[in-house]
Amino acid sequence: MQPGRVRLLVSCVVLSFAAASSGCIPGTGEQAIEAAPPSIVRPRDEPASQPASASRAGSRLAALLLATLAVRPRDAGKGYAREQFGHAWADVDKNGCDTRDDILRRDLHDVRLEPGKRPCVVTAGRLADPYTDKDIEFERGGGAQVDIDHVVALHDAWATGAAAWQPARRIALANDPLNLLAVAASANRAKGGGNAAVWLPPNPAYRCAYVARQIAVKAKYGLWITEDEHATMTEVLRDCPDEVAPEGTAPIDAPIEATAHAKPHARAERAAAPPQPAAEKPRGADPDYGTCKEAKAHGAGPYRRGVDPEYAYYRDADGDGVVCE
Repeated sequence: MQPGRVRLLVSCVVLSFAAASSGCIPGTGEQAIEAAPPSIVRPRDEPASQPASASRAGSRLAALLLATLAVRPRDAGKGYAREQFGHAWADVDKNGCDTRDDILRRDLHDVRLEPGKRPCVVTAGRLADPYTDKDIEFERGGGAQVDIDHVVALHDAWATGAAAWQPARRIALANDPLNLLAVAASANRAKGGGNAAVWLPPNPAYRCAYVARQIAVKAKYGLWITEDEHATMTEVLRDCPDEVAPEGTAPIDAPIEATAHAKPHARAERAAAPPQPAAEKPRGADPDYGTCKEAKAHGAGPYRRGVDPEYAYYRDADGDGVVCE
């Protein structure tokens, strides 16, 4: 081989290695950057996707989170009223828009807003309804097409712990984006106040995500589930063992000023009364019985947060500050 051809071949090899090392490919460059897909806007309660390994390592599997929920019968549900959860669609996050319009802007496509107002009032849009797997055209004032569903129905929440809460927590639940979805009005009204044992979305492909979101809400707020509900959720998640429960960032108590329209409840008022220490026994005298059932069998309890050291031994499933009552 002639010396000139050897030098030419070496130069080509060096140039090729440099291009590969820098990540450049002949014929790409700016064209490749322009072809990259745009970022996806996600609901504000759901973080952007990460690589599968990183996401799985830091996520909560719905099936594992389900195992942390208390299982017990529903309360009778007496005393429930929508106003127990505050004025419908309050501006809890103080962004100048009510919660309904916040969720419509989040969940609808091709959103149109009322001109001359804050970028709040949704006048039209298109919903890819997760419950029915249908496309629905939404137009404000055009009839009942789209509802905002409480994924954990407020009546169900009332019967599984929320009746004992202070108004600020009930208002937070009613306006938490984690617990809200824009859906077909017909599906929302068929669901009513039912839990997963009573109603599941007619679209089978969405049932895993629906159950995972219910579990996430109940875990966040310390609500319990029934035996039937647990069985249904377990059955649904068998088909999707890798389903991840979404995480919400909204606080679990609404600002004080948002509670003006909330109707107080007698049980919550009793829970809010300043606890009086029992004079007949010293604090911290009881052992850890393991469960409240066992504690009560020994005549122990109830224990109050901030008063009884034994409170730390047990899980406060309904978040009312009292265990083993």
